[in-house]
Amino acid sequence: MTDVEIKIENIVASATLGKSIDLPTVAPALEGVEYNQENFPGLVYKLKEPKTAALIFGSGKLVCTGAKSVKDSKKAIHIAVDKMRTLDVDIPQEFEIKVQNIVASANLGKTLNLEAVALDLENTEYEPEQFPGLVYRLQDPKVVLLLFGSGKVVCTGAKTFDDAQLGVEKTKERLAELDLI
Repeated sequence: MTDVEIKIENIVASATLGKSIDLPTVAPALEGVEYNQENFPGLVYKLKEPKTAALIFGSGKLVCTGAKSVKDSKKAIHIAVDKMRTLDVDIPQEFEIKVQNIVASANLGKTLNLEAVALDLENTEYEPEQFPGLVYRLQDPKVVLLLFGSGKVVCTGAKTFDDAQLGVEKTKERLAELDLI
C-alpha cells in the first residue's frame, strides 16, 4: 500500500427520528436557527461545537453536514435532537445515524498529465472546458475521485474513512502501473 495522507474535508450524515417534527414549535429551542419556509423546507441549525450545520425537516429526517469526523457528525445530530426534545418530548431516544458521504482530499505528490490519464485510465471523464479536473469512478470501493493536474485529489462518495483511503491508494497504484505518475 502507498502512504498517501488523506484529510477528511466534510462528512454528510443523516438520521431519521421516525416521527414528524412540528418545525415552528421546535425552532425556538435551537439557538441561531434559520427558518424561512419560502426559501427552504426545513430548519438550518448551525452549531459552533462541533462546527456543523444540521438540516431538520418536518418529516423527522435530519442531515448533518460540515463535520470533519464521523464522531463529530454523530455528536452534532445528538445535540440538535436533545435540544429539540426540550420542546417535543415525544422525539424518540433511539434512532439510527447513517454516514451518507465522506469527502476527503489528498496529494499524490506528483503532477499529472490529465490528457494522458484520460486516454489510459478506464472509467474517466475529462472535459477541461467544463471542469479543470478529471473524474475517475471506482467500483471497489464505490467512490469517485477528482484528479487535478497539480496531483491533488478529492475523493467523494465514500461511506467510511477506510473506503476514501483505499480509493486514493488504489488510484495512485493504478496510475503508477500505467506509468502516469
